[in-house]
Parts: sequence; C-alpha cells; structure tokens
Amino acid sequence: MTPRENVMAVFNRQQPEYYGDFMPALDFVLDPVFMRDRIPQDGREHRDSWGTLFRFDPGSPGAHPVVNNSNAVIRDITKWKEQLNVPTLSDLDWSGAAEQAKRIDRSEKFCAIFSTRGLFERSHHLMGMEEALTNYLEYPEEMADILRIVADYKNESIKLAAKYIKPDAIVYHDDWGYKKNLFLPPRIWREIIKPLHTEIVKTAHECGMMFVHHADCICEPIVLDMVEMGIDVWQGVIPQNDIVKIQQVTEGKLAMNGGIDGPAIDIENITEEEIRAEVRRAIDTYCPAGRFYPSIPISRCFRKWNHDIYLDELNSYGREWARRNPIS
Repeated sequence: MTPRENVMAVFNRQQPEYYGDFMPALDFVLDPVFMRDRIPQDGREHRDSWGTLFRFDPGSPGAHPVVNNSNAVIRDITKWKEQLNVPTLSDLDWSGAAEQAKRIDRSEKFCAIFSTRGLFERSHHLMGMEEALTNYLEYPEEMADILRIVADYKNESIKLAAKYIKPDAIVYHDDWGYKKNLFLPPRIWREIIKPLHTEIVKTAHECGMMFVHHADCICEPIVLDMVEMGIDVWQGVIPQNDIVKIQQVTEGKLAMNGGIDGPAIDIENITEEEIRAEVRRAIDTYCPAGRFYPSIPISRCFRKWNHDIYLDELNSYGREWARRNPIS
C-alpha cells in the first residue's frame, strides 16, 4: 500500500498494512497565504500579515505571539473596527505553489495545505490571551463580529487554494484548550466559534478537501460538536483526553491521530524500553476501536535518540499489530 492508501484503509475501517501517524501521508504545498505569515526561526520579533508580533526562538517547537497592551492590534474591543486591518488575498502569487502541487504523486500521498491560526487563535493573537478570554465573556457580539471577518478570510483562502492547487486535504490549526480543559466555556465556544468553524469545514469539503483539525489539547467536552461540524480527522489528540471514552461517545465517527504521550518520552534519563512501552500502550489501547492513527500529537520527539526509538517502535509494532488484529 502507498501511504495514502494505508491511511484511507484505516479511515474506511478496511485492513491496513500498518497503524501509524497520519501526517507522513501528506505532502504539503507551501502556498502564499501560509508563507506570508511564516515566522523566521531567528529569535527576533516579526509581525505577520495581520499585524501580530511573533517570535520563533531557535530550537523551540514553533513561533509564539508576543502580545501586550502596547503592541496589540486590537487594544480596545469597542474600537476594533478602527484598529483591525485585514490583509488582502487578491495580490498573492500562486504560481510557485501550483508548480509544487503538480509535482506531487497523488496516488502516493495527499496534496495538502496548512491553515494556521484559526478562529480562536487569531482572536487572542490580535488582542492577547487575557483580553480575548475576557472579551468573549463581556463583549460576545464584538468577538463574533471579529471572527466573522476572520472566517470570511479563511473561506476565501481555501477557495483560492482550491482554484490554483486543488489540495486533497487541509490541516487547520486551532487549539481550543490546554492540557486540563478548554479555554472557553463550552456554551460560549458553541455560540461564537462553532457556527463559523462549521462554515470553514463545509467550504473545505465543497472544495474537495479532507478536513484535518490540529488541536493538541483537551477537546473532550466538545467532541460530539466536532463530529457535527464535519471534521474528518482530529490530529494532535493528547492522552490527557479520555480517548477510549471519546471513541465510544462519538461511535467512531471522528477519526483521531495521536495518543502517544510525547512529553513523557521526550526526556532525558528515560530507557529505551520505557519509550517502546508507551508506544505499545497507545496502540494496544486505542487501535481496537478503529479509525485511530497512533503517534505523538506533534509527530516527533525533539531529542534524536528518543525520536529514533519512538519511530522504530511505531513502525515495527504498528505493522505487527495490524497483522495480529485483522479486520474481518
């Protein structure tokens, strides 16, 4: 099987050759929307196209917003219309991305795009986390109006990607929580974010894309909503979620990618057997329900020795488990 065929076998509850990470089956096109907001990994502060300051320190997992009262894009929620400038999408050059997409063997892998900084993330990038959380509670109408604009931007960028490169999949980033809970009360999330995110998922589907939602955090209280929104794969599932319970309550309607406790095995003074045991635990615990792609939620360890052992065990035990547990 090709990587694409194998992940679709898992997705469709057919017999795969192995159980493993969903992400290696994706070949990403670096489209101009994504590239315009890519932050150099130089430890310096850079503004993205929306005006948010970010810093990407060498060796860190990714770029982080550096937002305070003096540099925030939206400093007064009651004056957001005067302070928010939405970047244009009409002047982007898609020719390089189109050429890159042509070189992808779609029988081997999915042609995919990233869509980073989703609705919730964009909201706190524009005004800071504390202000955003407060404004969701005290100024819900204003926050909904801001996110309406962000959603329109997302929908238009997806349509442009479909026009120029015709991706098979979109990996959309929006962390709705942290390791212990959601950032917002479910009621607020459902009232403001869910309807707009549902539109974005629908747009991607109408454009022929599988919707892969990255959220390496707690999403357990809203997993039925994720099913209702039409999310195809939840990528980044951390084991602090009760994954077995989620598989039961969603009745297998939400394919998931993750489950291996990356921070627990990406440490010094850990044995090889402990790393391998964590990989086997996740496969043994979550794969029986089907439609599960075992992996570290961010797909890698940062320590090479740890990563090599993790990857070796995932590849070997993922194949062994598939052989020993055939789908009838």
